[in-house]
Amino acid sequence: MPPPPPPADLSFEGQYAKNPLAEASFTKMCGRLPTVLRHTARLAWAVDRTAVVLLLACQALTGASATLLLAYTAKAMTHLLGTGPVSERLHAALPALIVVTAAAGVGRISSALSSYADGRITPLLMTEADVALVSAVCRVEASTYGEDGFSDRQEAAEVGVTRTRMLVQDAQRFMASLVRMIAAGGVITALHWMMLPLLLLAVLPAGMGAVLSARVDYETHYANVGDRNVRGTMRWWATYSRYGDEVRANGMTGYLIYWYRALSERIDERTLTAAPRMLRIVLATSALGGVFLLGTWATLAWLAATGRVALPIAATAVVAVQTTLAALSQFVIYGAALFHTSLYLADMQSFLDTATERAPKRGKLTIPGQVEEIRLDEVVYQYPGKDQPAVNGVSLTLRRGEIVAIVGENGSGKSTLAKLITGILLADKGRVRWDGADLADADPDSVWSRTSLVPQNFACWPLRVRENVTLGQPKTFDDDLVWAAVDAVGMREEVEKLPKQLNTLLARELFGGAELSGGQWQRLVCARALYRKTPLLILDEPTSQMDPRGEHQIFLEIKRIAAERMTIVVTHQLENARLADRILVMRDGRVIEQGGYEDLAHAGGLFAELVALAKDR
Repeated sequence: MPPPPPPADLSFEGQYAKNPLAEASFTKMCGRLPTVLRHTARLAWAVDRTAVVLLLACQALTGASATLLLAYTAKAMTHLLGTGPVSERLHAALPALIVVTAAAGVGRISSALSSYADGRITPLLMTEADVALVSAVCRVEASTYGEDGFSDRQEAAEVGVTRTRMLVQDAQRFMASLVRMIAAGGVITALHWMMLPLLLLAVLPAGMGAVLSARVDYETHYANVGDRNVRGTMRWWATYSRYGDEVRANGMTGYLIYWYRALSERIDERTLTAAPRMLRIVLATSALGGVFLLGTWATLAWLAATGRVALPIAATAVVAVQTTLAALSQFVIYGAALFHTSLYLADMQSFLDTATERAPKRGKLTIPGQVEEIRLDEVVYQYPGKDQPAVNGVSLTLRRGEIVAIVGENGSGKSTLAKLITGILLADKGRVRWDGADLADADPDSVWSRTSLVPQNFACWPLRVRENVTLGQPKTFDDDLVWAAVDAVGMREEVEKLPKQLNTLLARELFGGAELSGGQWQRLVCARALYRKTPLLILDEPTSQMDPRGEHQIFLEIKRIAAERMTIVVTHQLENARLADRILVMRDGRVIEQGGYEDLAHAGGLFAELVALAKDR
């Protein structure tokens, strides 16, 4: 037997295939930091102003305590290293030492309060980022899902959400180190002007190395976005218990593990390839920084040896140099972390901006509560990246009280036509009007509040039975209408057998949850649509997983309520089309036949051919 094929090698083209940092200069990358700090402050201010004020106060305390610590250390050193009896020197240095101790204590307290403020802001900030992303994905036009690169940009944005967790903490530590560095640098400059430039030179290579390392890391991340996206999707499908039977019975376990490992190894290979580059950057910048640091200490020793600075001042300079170096190192580390985070936040913001642009921008017309007629005029729709329209020049009229069946071969445009009728998709050409209101000019929520849809690929929500029927939109405080919808699809007996009836969680994977069969789930989905009681009811293959009894129950209910609404049934089971007042037969995106069942079955067209094939099974 041949070995299994490896995962497809994903390559992307167009504007989203280009790494945004591929041509970014070092100066431009460093220039992002002020923007990131402003962005962080704006986000934090929006979620918790009290905590932001506390953080700012802590930064001020940090600066003041650092300045006092070094200034009074110099005074203490002057007394301690002076002449005279030890007791007199200690007594003279005592006030300065008390100030040093108090300043150190204030610094510790401000650090603790900063951590507390960060602990208040960060969870709220992550929630806002996460909700913003989920909201953006849920609100885009349905056609956006088919656009090139959309899912990969979404995956990159998800990384931005996780990075938000460190945003405030890194910004707070960056600013604290900056304040301490300025305070210590001021003291060092006061001691001797030569010390500060030497210190800056000692740390600058480390800063450059950190930023360049972050750039390499992000390049690797960007190259792996597509593969990580596919791997994550496949991981969910391979480990989801609902598909476990198919995985096992079809002998897919070995291949799935091989496939997952192969893709993981490809991702790892890119990461390992970047490791030598990272090592070269760190070694080169560390060596250069070490040379400059050696020069700093040598200069300080020379100044003390030649008498250019007094011994107490030199001792203070040692403390100030150590403090400045620590602050500079922290400044570099957290500045690089902020820069690194900014790359992912830029991905997230770019995605949110794109999602905002692709959110429905339609009119404000309100659809009436009862719709009498839906008219389609030469409607055309073509999916992104496809060569031919899925619906091509369809004109038809739907009237209240009418049941219309849409049939045709796979890919003929049936489901797309249903999406156009509901306004889920907007026509590229032509118009869809509800009682004269063009859906392009109508408030989409107004349209969808008048629509009930049973999709071909329905969701099995991990909610209680009640919420699976109402979808969180109850009409009353009691459950009478819920039970009525359950009765309408013949599910009362099954629901009453569940451990908590309507309160049963329908998720076997979760503690206390239960599971339904495929047919039972499909009946529950139909109950959702019937519960809504809207002017338009669309059922796309509504009984494909049901037994004959369940199917019969559903179609009896459809006929019973037909006079109150417009009903569209999309089906491959042609016998189900008998209940329709009119049948539309589609091919290649066009309606090629329409009429009653008996007329079409004897007309010698596509419908008659499909009926004959169905009977010849």
